[in-house]
Amino acid sequence: MATRYWIVSLPVQTPGATATSLWSSLQDGISRHSFDTPLYRFNVPDLRVGTLDSLLALSDDLVKSNVFVEGVSHKIRRQIEDLERAGGVDSGALTVDGVPVDTYLTRFVWDEGKYPTMSPLKEIVGSIQSQVAKIEDDMKVRAAEYNNVRSQLSAINRKQSGSVAVRDLSNLVKPEDMISSEHLVTLLAIVPKYSQKEWLSSYESLDTFVVPRSSKQLYEDNEYALYTVTLFAKVVDNFKVHAREKGFQVFSSWMHFCAVRIFVESILRYGLPPSFLSAVLAPSTKGEKQVRSILEELCGNAHSIYWKVEDDVAVAGLGGESEVHPYVSFTVNFV
Repeated sequence: MATRYWIVSLPVQTPGATATSLWSSLQDGISRHSFDTPLYRFNVPDLRVGTLDSLLALSDDLVKSNVFVEGVSHKIRRQIEDLERAGGVDSGALTVDGVPVDTYLTRFVWDEGKYPTMSPLKEIVGSIQSQVAKIEDDMKVRAAEYNNVRSQLSAINRKQSGSVAVRDLSNLVKPEDMISSEHLVTLLAIVPKYSQKEWLSSYESLDTFVVPRSSKQLYEDNEYALYTVTLFAKVVDNFKVHAREKGFQVFSSWMHFCAVRIFVESILRYGLPPSFLSAVLAPSTKGEKQVRSILEELCGNAHSIYWKVEDDVAVAGLGGESEVHPYVSFTVNFV
């Protein structure tokens, strides 16, 4: 799959033209001059416009908020990849509502139930920001809990290099003492004799996935005691599943955010009533110049007078291009 997409909008400006006829022209131009560039319609609903002042203010807010939403999405993706890499498994593709993220983008459908189109744009954006902020906070707590468990378990494993460990443990540990199944796993802990009482009173609080009353003493010498402790194997899987679930939600919110961005910028650029075509493209690096030429030809130069120097900064802030175009365009990176 492609990892970088352009989301663009072109004005329907020719008398008698429609978004459908413009789409046909774009398809024709791409097929004749850049046939290796995937092209899709980006379905932006008719949102509530509001006043020009409110759109201008919202446009500034979208620049900052998109960086935040995109950042959270990438952060969760990296957490999932790190977990799977640590577990020695290939990273599974992130999906949203059961489909790969690139498919979710290229077949995007606005969630009317979650974000009613009649709601003010500021309210929709605020809802997305709030949801993503809550998810980020939740993931911080979950990550802290998970890292604490990992450090605790690592400490337990390190203790196996203590004095008891200098001898062969095979004659101290029987097969029936150890559990290794799809759902449970047993670890060995070497505890100083003076800390046995503390261990027995605290090991269950290492994590909610520690099996209660699972620690048993197998052996002790003058300095150390050997204990078992059993945990649910999903101590890692649970965090991974949770991260994926939150990742789905953040990516979905991000794509709705992009739809709002395209709508707002298109109104500010092309005027009212809303009359534009929005699309998603994934050009190769070598084909970028040709695709830009096709888009500019279909757009014409009539709208370039609306560009100001500050717009360049705004688009760059959204992870978009550093150059100015007479049409709305910004880039979505999946990695």
